[in-house]
Amino acid sequence: MASVPFQSLKQFQINPKSCSFSPAMAFCIPSMKTSFGPSKSAFLQHGFSLQLPNFPGFLSKTHSFAVYARAATEKTIHDYTVKDIDGNGVPLSKFKGKVLLIVNVASKCGLTASNYTELSHIYEKYKTQGFEILAFPCNQFGGQEPGSNPEIKQFACTRYKAEFPIFDKVDVNGPNTAPVYQFLKSSAGGFLGDLIKWNFEKFLVDKNGKVVERYPPTTSPFQIEKDIQKLLAA
Repeated sequence: MASVPFQSLKQFQINPKSCSFSPAMAFCIPSMKTSFGPSKSAFLQHGFSLQLPNFPGFLSKTHSFAVYARAATEKTIHDYTVKDIDGNGVPLSKFKGKVLLIVNVASKCGLTASNYTELSHIYEKYKTQGFEILAFPCNQFGGQEPGSNPEIKQFACTRYKAEFPIFDKVDVNGPNTAPVYQFLKSSAGGFLGDLIKWNFEKFLVDKNGKVVERYPPTTSPFQIEKDIQKLLAA
């Protein structure tokens, strides 16, 4: 492909309709990727980085376009402390070196029975291999987690024999979003932005505390098993 004068960059505009917007970030990320070659960087406004060519005035290798956004923080899940279902503070650094599946749970959802059953099965299968499930009750979706913490604990542990850690009821969206969920959502934005869509949305976190995948509520725990196995083996 013929090279193009660098001045043509002035004509480059980002179509807002082709961007996926994250409320946690002050910029759009275009759905199309391009790259201007491996040389000096020019940092533009709003966190975009463009690769400039070695030859002044010309672009090279227009086959991939390096416009990207970098998260403003290098934090990991291990930097947060949360309360468990009994009100005790739990530093998530205690899970360093473990693969985590983090789930917002509810007791009265149509997804409750299948998710709790499969979560318990997965946990029993991999808990001795360095795997943990962290469950965060949330009442923001159809009011389907209305009970007190003791009621939630009894429901999960008695009806579904849940042995994985269950934490204090939290908000996962809105102005009172728990800090740990602010981190999760900023690390892995979803369709329509960062909002958690419903009960039983899932985040898979590696041994270093970094989010590696996000799954919609309709993804069953059994469908995530192969991803869990890969991280455990890493």
